Amino acid sequence: MNFRQLHPNIKLRLGIGFVQRMLGIMLMPLMVIHLATLYGAAAAGVLTMVVAAAGIAANFVGGHLADVHGRKPLMVAGEVGATLTFALLALANSPWWQSGAATFVLFLLNTALAGAATPAAEAMMIDVSTPENRQLVYTVNYWSINMAFTAGALIGGFFYGEHFALLLAGAAALSLATALVTWWRIAESAPESAKDRASGVPAMLRGYLAVSRDRVFLRLVGAAILTRAIEVQIGYYIAVRLADDFPEQALAGLERWFPSVDGVAMLGILRAVNTVLVVGFALFAASMFRRLSDRTRLYAGIAVFTAGHMVLAVSNSGWVLIAAAVVFTLGEIANVPVKQAILADLVDPAARTKYLAAYGLVPRVGLLIGSVCVTVGAFLSPVGMSLLYGAFGLGAILVYRSLLPLRASRRTAAEHEPQAAPPAAATPAPVPAQNGATS
Repeated sequence: MNFRQLHPNIKLRLGIGFVQRMLGIMLMPLMVIHLATLYGAAAAGVLTMVVAAAGIAANFVGGHLADVHGRKPLMVAGEVGATLTFALLALANSPWWQSGAATFVLFLLNTALAGAATPAAEAMMIDVSTPENRQLVYTVNYWSINMAFTAGALIGGFFYGEHFALLLAGAAALSLATALVTWWRIAESAPESAKDRASGVPAMLRGYLAVSRDRVFLRLVGAAILTRAIEVQIGYYIAVRLADDFPEQALAGLERWFPSVDGVAMLGILRAVNTVLVVGFALFAASMFRRLSDRTRLYAGIAVFTAGHMVLAVSNSGWVLIAAAVVFTLGEIANVPVKQAILADLVDPAARTKYLAAYGLVPRVGLLIGSVCVTVGAFLSPVGMSLLYGAFGLGAILVYRSLLPLRASRRTAAEHEPQAAPPAAATPAPVPAQNGATS
């Protein structure tokens, strides 16, 4: 199957997701910087923690609501809310009105609305995809995420300052466009069995309690946390080690452009190598690894990904570090779509957004482990940290090894059950006079 044959919802969601992520990476650091300018670094840190907590809580609430009321209402509400909050943020930071309090409240509301809509958007991608095309979907999504991060970082970096209000106004305009596309063109995809479930706080708590008791899902989360804990090291322990231990040196053959690089510059080069390779090659992952089974691609991908980071933990040679960055990026490109397809195959369709909301904790736990590793690295040698990364990678492979047979058995069972046709794409309709965004 190629991209053109994917369900229209998927193609639209990939485009909308690109815009959302670009706005997020463009504006989130700038909002933190802006709050620090207004209130000081210490207060900004506390305010940012409050915003992050609100986003996590909204993620769980949205996961429940999307299972009960469907995906589309949450997605439309999130986009309309983003439009309004971005527009008001632009006004609150304009020459006509300056309000730090309004900026914080609107930033919090924007983050909460985005968090509430995220599980619904992710679940819709699974709803209308099939086991056969999910790796293609997640490969394109993975490429899109990296492109969005690159574009967002560049735009935010160049236009922050005198153009902050203009950036926020542009974000409002883009959010309005994605809201209209979501309302007019995306079809509802939630299984009817999910909508029959009781609503309300007690039902939500019972639903998440059931998720927390699903041992298969807990194993998925454990494996994902282990790989995430390795991935974040380049921004934590490895960054600190390079800054402290990497000797300033010239890269042989590149002296004309880089007379010498220190640890911080080397970290920037490694990040650039990773981004360029992902953007350049992620879309070709299917053809690059077409002769490999999912099992081989997953195991080898995690192993290579881990090995690259193990080298980053110990080496002080510029070219060896660059080679390790190439190696771990290839491993990342190989294993990420497979891991996401396994998740999609193993979660309960009737409570899909609750599972995805809970799975959303994985990146946050990974960041926590990254912070802990900085402290651990003060007591362990680089070789010890490298071996710790190896243990993380081996643990992830062993957990996935226990999950792949279950995935195969569930796929076999699903093939023998009658399948409902996926929802058709929504047809354009005239805009009604009243606000029907959540209908």
